Amino acid sequence: MDAQSRGRADDIDPADQWVLNPHTGNYELRLDQSAGESPAAARTATAEDSGRRAESPDGPRREVPAQRSRRSAQKDGRGPEASAAGGAGRRKRKAPKARRKKALMWTGGVTAFVVVAAGVGAYVLYERLNGNISTIDIGDAGNNDVLSDGPMNILIIGTDKRTGKGNEGYGDKGSEGHADTNILFHVSEDRTNATALSIPRDLMTDIPDCETVQPDGSTKTIPGTPRVRFNVSLGQEGRNPGCTMQTVEAITGIKPDHFMMVDFNAVKELTTAVGGVKVCMAKPINDPKSHLELPQGESTVAGEDALALLRTRHSFGNESDLDRIKVQQQFLGSMIREMKSSDTLTNPTKLFKLADAATNALTVDQGIGSAKKLMTLAQEIGKVDTKNITFVTLPVIDNPAETVKATVVPHPTQAEQLFAMMRSDTSLTEVKQKEKAAKSKQAALLKGPKAAPADVRVDVLNGGEIAGAAGATVTWLQNQQGVLKSTNKANAPEKIKKTTLEYAPNQADQARALAEMMGLPAAAMKQGTADAEGLEAMVLTLGADFKGAGIPITGPAKISDDVERASADKAVCSK
Repeated sequence: MDAQSRGRADDIDPADQWVLNPHTGNYELRLDQSAGESPAAARTATAEDSGRRAESPDGPRREVPAQRSRRSAQKDGRGPEASAAGGAGRRKRKAPKARRKKALMWTGGVTAFVVVAAGVGAYVLYERLNGNISTIDIGDAGNNDVLSDGPMNILIIGTDKRTGKGNEGYGDKGSEGHADTNILFHVSEDRTNATALSIPRDLMTDIPDCETVQPDGSTKTIPGTPRVRFNVSLGQEGRNPGCTMQTVEAITGIKPDHFMMVDFNAVKELTTAVGGVKVCMAKPINDPKSHLELPQGESTVAGEDALALLRTRHSFGNESDLDRIKVQQQFLGSMIREMKSSDTLTNPTKLFKLADAATNALTVDQGIGSAKKLMTLAQEIGKVDTKNITFVTLPVIDNPAETVKATVVPHPTQAEQLFAMMRSDTSLTEVKQKEKAAKSKQAALLKGPKAAPADVRVDVLNGGEIAGAAGATVTWLQNQQGVLKSTNKANAPEKIKKTTLEYAPNQADQARALAEMMGLPAAAMKQGTADAEGLEAMVLTLGADFKGAGIPITGPAKISDDVERASADKAVCSK
């Protein structure tokens, strides 16, 4: 459904959602779908029904709330061009015609993203909210499916585009916007934990070629650029969020499924709608550049003050973007706690204001470009307990090519260790438990007789990213391991994320031998139900987790203690 066809849900007029309660004499919001029922049938005075009601966002009153005036898109300076950098393939936003019940609130400010669990659904109007959502066609850069059977990866992009009321004074007002703040939000396959990886805007990297979808439906390839700042992956030279997603994949080896992009207005509108976000300062702040003034200790920020906090670099640490990222992560943790608090989840007025502000500020890919799809996504993400959401920044070092240090590059060892953990879906909050479980499974896998290398028969296919991987593996198996009955079967029919070894029950001894040689995890072992006949070989398909012949696929199960991390459930004072 495109933006021009959004508006009403199931032909239910918002005015029909309000009924007169004979016990109070006030109009109240009916949250069920029984638009055709009479007020008497839809409402009783029982405590059960009272639990389903939500008061008018403006308090009890007699007039029908649906007759209130709507705010136009122009009133706050948000036209179709607002908030999305680049604009290629952007759908024009249509002024919402009504309100729609909604079961989520997920978005962010310059750095902010928020998850509200599916239980909120009984309280939030979504007809109008669905029309608020803006989308960008990113082609094949993401995943058109809302959910996947495995882990989910969502790229949160905060752009510094200076659109919207009051944002012109922040400088660089003619910019198309950059990828100013970037968080790769990884949700585990079992939905018990999540890792929020911040990628510095000043990271030096290669921007790959990027195919963009133009407004007329045609495609245009934007040439890549070597050794530039990460933040130019968006907006510059016509690049859209799909280009940023591809850049993230090139750096981490993790493909984002979806993106969510917000601009300066988001943090101002969201923090105001939630009633402010609690923050803590280790010292008094008085920054003339961002106009931020905060006392030592706890305080609450909203609107312009919240934006100033997230933008300032000169009040914390060594005044670098890396220290600003720490403040942003602490702010995010506090905002998530506020969004998931009982004060928010049980307050229909606050929830409506939040959802309205969020969807007005939100731009997403078409794979999640509707209220229903976002609701489905939120139901999954909302399962993650706040204590199991970990913030971490990509480990970096100063750019050795610079005399005056202004940019950074990935740490030579710590960065890949972190990426490997995320690719293997290892939680930063449950590393020891996961490591112990993996060792236990590995021990159980290898328990039992193993065939001699000369008796192992295996066909090797390449379903990963490394060209020639099947041939290299066969050469290694034959020359280094003595598996002479191994055969290179070239490329697999399709790419796969994780390596698999398919074998028959009567080949279990061969499978254990090969698993030990290659360091295969238990999850890679796929035993069939029928025995192999004659000289039939096992089938080893190398996936994206394969890094080279002789390199164990299980990989490291932990990262360096030097890599700082923070939990979303803990309040920390910014230094």
